[in-house]
Amino acid sequence: MIQRLYDWTLSLAEHRHAMWVLALVAFLESSMFPIPPDIIMIPMIIARPNRAFVIAGVALMASVLGGMLGYAIGALAYDTIGAPILQALGKGDAMAEFATRFNDLGFWAVLVAGVTPFPYKVITIMSGFTAMPIGTFIATSILARGLRFFLVALLLYKFGAPVRDFIEKRLPLMFTLAVALLIGGFMVLKLL
Repeated sequence: MIQRLYDWTLSLAEHRHAMWVLALVAFLESSMFPIPPDIIMIPMIIARPNRAFVIAGVALMASVLGGMLGYAIGALAYDTIGAPILQALGKGDAMAEFATRFNDLGFWAVLVAGVTPFPYKVITIMSGFTAMPIGTFIATSILARGLRFFLVALLLYKFGAPVRDFIEKRLPLMFTLAVALLIGGFMVLKLL
């Protein structure tokens, strides 16, 4: 089922309303949809590299707005909507333990989820559920999603189709390693 959904999402990148489709997928991915907007964004940028940063901007704006929907789901409708979404993602059991530590992580939780393969929707819902300050949530979402989408746009703009394989297969790992190094660096500085 996921492969069919992936293939369908990829085919939308060629649609004449692809920019609207990208916005919709980026919006929904931030609160409930399992497929990342990169799947539409990458072929769109390869087809029209001169619009790479406009495409990344649309993905950023829609993703942050969708993240605000995820926040609202967590804050206002966790029991009826948020919990079933997190259960479907296999994250429901860890909620009680995670909720107690979540706001201590605040900025870092949103940043890590925004740039790594970790499902961003889990963090958006958790942010609302734990009443993370909305300003922190929005600012960090803009930073994280902007970093992710604009780096992909920059790489594709600069190197084109040959970098596509790297982006689709290795960029999430690179983001994860970069975040781990950043957090590790801060931890070392605190120890000194």
